[in-house]
Amino acid sequence: MKPNHEHKLNVTITRDAEPTLFPFTDYFKGFEKLDAVRKIFGGEAEKVLAELKVEFFSSRWGYMSTSDVDGHLIISSHHLKKGKFEVVYLDVIHELFHVKQFMDGRVLFDSRYHYVDSPIEIEAYKATVDEALRIGLPREEIKEYLKVDWIDEGELETLAKNVGL
Repeated sequence: MKPNHEHKLNVTITRDAEPTLFPFTDYFKGFEKLDAVRKIFGGEAEKVLAELKVEFFSSRWGYMSTSDVDGHLIISSHHLKKGKFEVVYLDVIHELFHVKQFMDGRVLFDSRYHYVDSPIEIEAYKATVDEALRIGLPREEIKEYLKVDWIDEGELETLAKNVGL
């Protein structure tokens, strides 16, 4: 039997801490009116965004993600503050697509797929690329947007191909 260090050290660690969540619309205004967001949520866009919560974390690493527990957004406050506007904007669109996927009961992190081949990521990136093209970003800048820390150049090419870029 393993020793119980908690008892031995006379300390207690509460391990079920809940994240502090904030209303999405306190930080992201006007998104409910965007065609890209209306394509994702349809007529429910305003209601979904009004109910959506955001959790911020303090780190120089990381960008945004969607909780696979309850579908709230998780955002690096450093990325929010220092990221290029277009990148942060497209990240929000991308993550809102994941929120919809979560709402539809889809598994966001399916280990059967590599990131660049994941149907979840491909669908979200296609919506994001469509929005990037709509706002006038050049293809090379969009491809640069697709470049994330956890994929190499070959995988970037695969992702770009998978999303029709």
